[in-house]
Amino acid sequence: MTTNRKTNWEIFKGDRLQHPEAIVSLPDPPPWRSFLKAQDAVQKTKTERRGSTFYPDDNEIKTVNAALSLRRPLLVTGKPGTGKTSLAYAVAYELGLGEVLYWPITSRMTLKDGLYSYDAIGRLQDAQLNKEGEKEIKRIGKYIRLGALGTAFLPSEKPRVLLIDEIDKSDIDLPNDLLHIFEEGSFSIPELERIADQPEAQKIPVKTAYRDRFEKDYLKQEKATIENGVVECTQFPLVIMTSNGEREFPPAFLRRCLRLDMGQPNDDRLQQIVGTQLGEDLRQQAKNLIEDFRKLRDAGDGDLATDQLLNAVFLITQHKAPDDFKKILLQYLNG
Repeated sequence: MTTNRKTNWEIFKGDRLQHPEAIVSLPDPPPWRSFLKAQDAVQKTKTERRGSTFYPDDNEIKTVNAALSLRRPLLVTGKPGTGKTSLAYAVAYELGLGEVLYWPITSRMTLKDGLYSYDAIGRLQDAQLNKEGEKEIKRIGKYIRLGALGTAFLPSEKPRVLLIDEIDKSDIDLPNDLLHIFEEGSFSIPELERIADQPEAQKIPVKTAYRDRFEKDYLKQEKATIENGVVECTQFPLVIMTSNGEREFPPAFLRRCLRLDMGQPNDDRLQQIVGTQLGEDLRQQAKNLIEDFRKLRDAGDGDLATDQLLNAVFLITQHKAPDDFKKILLQYLNG
């Protein structure tokens, strides 16, 4: 006789029978994995969700203040799970700076990708269909969307927050290419500059990189007017660039950045993170799991991210997953 190894947290049985009714009892997702939108009456902005649950230490606070005062970009290094991206949201949330403009970097990214995109094919197709002639000049803004970098440098009363995530994955030229806009605080859009001598083209509305419809100022910021084809900032944005240390950066780039190395959170900070995300009750239940996590992390055989700890705590304490399952959840990211 075989014993039933299933537990009440398992929705998928694996017994080759159909159980369509089982999905109804699927539990609510973790707070950081909820994708509810308009139907959620208490929906928060992404800045609020991320920023209100992060607690920077004294060194992080001082370095952010220095970057704000000096109007210099901040290069944040550290292992996965140390809170590099959350720092940007914490600043935006506390200072009421609205949506964090997010630019995730890949090896194929260029400076232009961050500044703006131009849909030349779409414009050509519309011109052929509509045959609007000179009126088409006024419509060129329909085919231009500013990227996160370009949107961050629009004129504003308050500095925006720009998060350039994992810049160490970029093409070798991108860090130096960024230096010009960081120094000048402006850039041009050639497609608009070429027609700026025509009166109807001197002020062109374009789309921006703002996406969060739950931000109170979203409707005011989803479009911007470009004058004479040039974007010039009036408030230098807080630029936070994250790096996992996968490459070295050019000396000229490093000289123009403030640098912050974020260390691994200790037991007290891990408990604080768990309590904020999952509640004080689970924080107390998770002390042994936090200790196991920290020991594995400090062993140095791989990089454990804090969200792996949250996954383990959520399943084991809230959904009664088997205790030995934590060995699967607390796997090394690189092994």
